[in-house]
Amino acid sequence: MRFFEERKNRDSADFGVDLTHFGAGDVLNTTGGIVENGAVTDANALSPEMKTFYDKTLLTLAGANLVHEQFGQKRPIPKNGGKTIEFRKFSKLPKATQALTEGVTPAGNKLSVSSVSCTVEQYGDYIEQTDMLELTAVDNTIVEATKELASQAGLTLDTVVRNELIGGTNVMYAPKVTGGSETEITSRADITADCRLRVKDVFRAAAELKAVNAPKINGSYVAVIHPYVAYDLMQDAGEQWIGIQKYAKPENVLRGELGTLGGVRFVESTEAKVFGPAKISGDFSRLTVKSNVSSATSVPVKEALEAKTFSPAVPVYVNGTANTVTAITVAGGVSSLTLGTAVTAAAGDVICGKGAGKDGSAVFCTLFMGENAYGVTDIEGGGLEHIVKQRGYGNDPLNQRSSVGWKATKVAKRLLEEYLIRFESGSEFSATAEEN
Repeated sequence: MRFFEERKNRDSADFGVDLTHFGAGDVLNTTGGIVENGAVTDANALSPEMKTFYDKTLLTLAGANLVHEQFGQKRPIPKNGGKTIEFRKFSKLPKATQALTEGVTPAGNKLSVSSVSCTVEQYGDYIEQTDMLELTAVDNTIVEATKELASQAGLTLDTVVRNELIGGTNVMYAPKVTGGSETEITSRADITADCRLRVKDVFRAAAELKAVNAPKINGSYVAVIHPYVAYDLMQDAGEQWIGIQKYAKPENVLRGELGTLGGVRFVESTEAKVFGPAKISGDFSRLTVKSNVSSATSVPVKEALEAKTFSPAVPVYVNGTANTVTAITVAGGVSSLTLGTAVTAAAGDVICGKGAGKDGSAVFCTLFMGENAYGVTDIEGGGLEHIVKQRGYGNDPLNQRSSVGWKATKVAKRLLEEYLIRFESGSEFSATAEEN
């Protein structure tokens, strides 16, 4: 069956890769060779054209998920230079306020360059498939596996960068706004759903970056924002929000860009960091008190849990007050928590794990940044590799298994803390959002 020819146009559209260099009579052999006019040209390895196709596919699809890394100082993977890579940061020159003396050459200055070293790490995964799958599958299994692996690779590498960026020391918190009054928030634990990112906060973050002379990225500061927070912000901004459809040069839109406000270009990503309550038991991070209790250490909850004892005890918040869970008991179909300290609670109250708001609210991070705030290794030039192993590799005497995988070398490093602001806020969706 000339399967590859039938899929050529669709795969070209999916991947943005030109497949026209394959002839009308070429098909992809399940062993990885190319069949030309019925003859296998190389049954043991992918042809150079196919290898290029799959490599481009992996880079193209993985790149779509690399939102956090696109504004970093890029460095190629060091070859034959060990596992250490250096990023450079340049200190600013002081003002030259001393007047020149006529005919006298001043002492001059020197450009001060400091390096930040870090160690690269490798990440990767693969999918193993059997000869029966290759024989009976309707779809080209290498293409389909590459799609899934590319998505995984992109999300993995984006998370590596994100986790470095959110560790910065420059943090701002959204104030709590209720009934027209504004309350300052000074810690993540105090954030609630009423602490939302507003237009005023965007201008405040931009002002902080301007105050330290953080250079702009192509004329603007950039913020990576979660869709839930973007929803809140756009509701508050109204006509002040400039969507990308109104841009004078829409061809210059950034990857994932949503719009502009206050001189800040917002890039949307579902991978923008969300801090959620820690798990208490199984997948439950928030539990609901079933019935009123007064000065008791045993609290019934609505959720169906498994009986267990915790050692060490699990830290939780009960009505915003720190406590611990030492055990879960189940009697008459009702699950009850054994707490370390007696509490008084009403039906419907929330018990949540620590790590986010004390009331169980998820906390969202919006990253505001200027140019050269951080550095990353590039995914091209060896940073991301697509690997296809044909049937018979390794310990496979009956040629029953093949595999498709990816491997990447990656590291990210914050370089100038003052050029990067982590803005923490709640959202209309804080009550149900989970950590990512």
